[in-house]
Amino acid sequence: MASDDPGLWSASEQARAIAAGELSSRELTAHVIDRIERLDGDINAVVTRDFEAALERAAAADAAQAGGGTLGPLHGVPFTAKDALMTEGIRSTGGARELTDNIPDTDAAVVAACRAAGAIVIGKTNLPRWSADNQSFNDLFGTTSNPWDLTKVPGGSSGGAAAATAMGFTSFEIGTDIGGSIRFPASYNGIWGHKPSFGVIPTTGYLDHLRGGTTEPDINVFGPLTRSCDDLELLFDVLLRTEEPWVPQLPPAPDDIGGLRVAAWLDDDYCPVDGDVLEVMNAAVAALEASGLSVDHAARPDIDPMPAWETGLWLVRAAMTLAGRGEGPGHREWLERHMAREECRRKWADFFTGYDAILMPVSFHPPFDHMQEGTFAERRIPANGIERPYIEMTRWTILTGMSYLPATVPPLGLTTQGLPVGFQVVGPYGGDRTTMALARRIGELTGGYQPPPRALA
Repeated sequence: MASDDPGLWSASEQARAIAAGELSSRELTAHVIDRIERLDGDINAVVTRDFEAALERAAAADAAQAGGGTLGPLHGVPFTAKDALMTEGIRSTGGARELTDNIPDTDAAVVAACRAAGAIVIGKTNLPRWSADNQSFNDLFGTTSNPWDLTKVPGGSSGGAAAATAMGFTSFEIGTDIGGSIRFPASYNGIWGHKPSFGVIPTTGYLDHLRGGTTEPDINVFGPLTRSCDDLELLFDVLLRTEEPWVPQLPPAPDDIGGLRVAAWLDDDYCPVDGDVLEVMNAAVAALEASGLSVDHAARPDIDPMPAWETGLWLVRAAMTLAGRGEGPGHREWLERHMAREECRRKWADFFTGYDAILMPVSFHPPFDHMQEGTFAERRIPANGIERPYIEMTRWTILTGMSYLPATVPPLGLTTQGLPVGFQVVGPYGGDRTTMALARRIGELTGGYQPPPRALA
């Protein structure tokens, strides 16, 4: 990282500095707390703060290091946790007033894994109620704004998490994603995100309804939001499922990125992409081709995207039923939709026998103005001068998510209006390390993470 501010370093750099004795955990934690207290007012990303206890834990981490103990890969690194994740001893609400005073007595599995790796929880980040929007506002904590433009949304549902990461309020975050809730915020805030293959990271401890936490919803995944691809890879290994009923065995990244077979599906009449977004994506693909990689712009999976999206949207809504999305479907109806999904998965698998990855949009539009009136069915989003249904924003993300595929989002750069854009680097099921490796190359070519101007104040 070019910045001299350790709050804007990657978590990997912070952990190395702590391990080398160049920076204490307490110094870093105090510095990050100061950044939040100075800079978070208009952004409103970190909504529950456990600063005093965090400083005590940081001092204990420094004492443990001085005692010569074995250090975890995130030893002494401070982080915030999305408020949908159960966090022992810290208020965890899911953005719902019904859980205003909820203080869990256990951690979500991913939070526990980060603590076991040495990281220190300092607070919780904002989100929409029950993680059910592509914005981040609720009647408990108010509205989170995009650090690049306060009039715009940071995405959702992991919007507070992504804004906090972009601003250096946390070393990293863990997002959740059932319809794009890692990928939208990564793209909208100019940071890195990885939506893993379904099931490889445990999702227990997820507060998506009043009785949430004990089950793992269909399609939903947890994954890292970071300021570097190094951190994506580090956090992915930290978070991977390590206990029964199964432990994933994933292939390594390829030795030769230049030999990857890559396709690009950047626009389609199925979901036309705003010209400003398309310009940034095309520039990134052109840079990839100029670096020596061949990109096939015509290759597509043998899938009709509209009925596939409709199947995926139905399955997402079914998975969210306990959050209040109606009475829910009968089991026979779910099985019918599941069979349609499995046919899509088979066709994706067939496609990936000939290609290692495909580049696809996250969003057909850049970060949009705060839009809190009306329902999903009533809201409209402008793109290319046309008002389009709000729900259409999920067309590119559900198409891959409902099929359980991994997708890495690298920051690609800014539109002419100065708003961040990313795209999905999608691979076959279990191909997480390949999508991250290809995204790394793309990030190297496009400049990767850059701090929002507000983060440099």
